[in-house]
Amino acid sequence: MLTVEVVLAWPDRVESVLLSLPDGATLGEALVASRLPVDPTQGAGVFGVRGSPDTLLTDGDRIEIYRPLSFDPMESRRRRARR
Repeated sequence: MLTVEVVLAWPDRVESVLLSLPDGATLGEALVASRLPVDPTQGAGVFGVRGSPDTLLTDGDRIEIYRPLSFDPMESRRRRARR
């Protein structure tokens, strides 16, 4: 059995679920088992490294669900450069 943590961070709170999954479990299976609100267009990763739904998990992994950016970082840099 694997023990993994699935984390979804909002601007004002964090939701975290600790799961026990069978050996050979994938990132996609963990997201479904977490029952956290996951949009299919959102990305997810393990310890900050983006993964796909078929990414294999290991014991102790922290799965992070990524939120869409609220602004375009390149546009922010352009605005700062103009000032």
